[in-house]
Amino acid sequence: MKIARIAPLALSLLASSALVACGAEESSPAPAAAGSPPSATEVGAPSPRLAMSYDGGVLVLDAGSGEVLLDEHVDGFLRLNHAGDDRHVLVSGSGGFTALDTGAWTDAHGDHGHSWVGEPRLTGFTIKAEEPGHVVAHHGRTTVFDDATGDITAFDPADLADLEGDGGAGPRLDTWESVDAHHGVAVQDGHGNLIRTVGDADSRNGVEVVTAAGNRLAASDDCPGVHGEAVAGEVAVIGCEDGVLLVDGREITKVDAPDAYGRIGNQAGHDDSRYVLGDYKVDRDAELERPTRVSVVDTRTAGLRLVDLPASYSFRSLGRTPDGDGLVLGTDGRLHVVDVRTARVSSSLPVTAAWQEPLDWREARPLLEVVGGTAYVTEPATKQVHVVDLARREVVDSLTVPEVPIELRAVTG
Repeated sequence: MKIARIAPLALSLLASSALVACGAEESSPAPAAAGSPPSATEVGAPSPRLAMSYDGGVLVLDAGSGEVLLDEHVDGFLRLNHAGDDRHVLVSGSGGFTALDTGAWTDAHGDHGHSWVGEPRLTGFTIKAEEPGHVVAHHGRTTVFDDATGDITAFDPADLADLEGDGGAGPRLDTWESVDAHHGVAVQDGHGNLIRTVGDADSRNGVEVVTAAGNRLAASDDCPGVHGEAVAGEVAVIGCEDGVLLVDGREITKVDAPDAYGRIGNQAGHDDSRYVLGDYKVDRDAELERPTRVSVVDTRTAGLRLVDLPASYSFRSLGRTPDGDGLVLGTDGRLHVVDVRTARVSSSLPVTAAWQEPLDWREARPLLEVVGGTAYVTEPATKQVHVVDLARREVVDSLTVPEVPIELRAVTG
């Protein structure tokens, strides 16, 4: 493992129009971004904000009013990822992962907190990557993966607060090298050990657990087509084409799908629930399978159950309620609540018009983003973001946005 401290990079790292979908590489020193952020103002309560990507850039919106607080023009296809501190978002684009400061946060002080707002900005802090891939925030550590090199970088997201002024060094970066590059994912557990996928450009078939120094503690090659992860408490759930792997410390357990090919590649976990919600596909040869079932994995019993839905959904459709139930945004325009204990749809509510998943995964489609007790659902056809109160199970507001939303991330502020 290498350890390095980096300086902010110029914003030009994101200026290429090259298409990137998924990676990470340690950044090198460069001049700080021009201009320090303005002084923050203390406010009486947290101020949620939304980061939204569109074809040509990224917006930051006030989640209550929909007011555009930042419109940063950036070339190329962008992806948005939670940075892990409930303030910053990592923007994946050409050149790597760049921290976007949403400009709203709360400093905790024992039994209370002080909330602050300021102007959002795209910072100069970038973790370089040839093909930025998965980002996982867990247990106070954020891990990013570079699909082109297999390099893995982890940091403490709390250190992103150092970026507030010019010259802030930013987080210390811990890095690991994979044996072979592949479309992978990694997550660091509470003991500093790293769970990472194993594969190469042609195939991916397992995971391994290594120490901070890179020594192997456990491994499994029983996970064909390994893709994606979610965490239930301390258990990491890794998706396979025939089920999932449960990684609990040094113990790895295979949970078989009921079908010979039963792919689970996108999942939604919950820190306080033993269950993980996942997608479920059975057609190996489909150009685009539009599934109508989801999976529920019980990490305590290593059980897997399937839930029938009245409509299909996409990889951006999964979420969890504050109390741990599953949420699936269907192509029927309804938000379906899945009782994970009984593996049944318990209720549904209309949110958008009916829609169809496009063939190109980069094209805009309705998506679900959940923060606390609020679900945000985009509707690209109308340039809207619908606000759903999950306790009341109803749409309480609809924000009109100036661009067609592609990806959306919310912070509570």
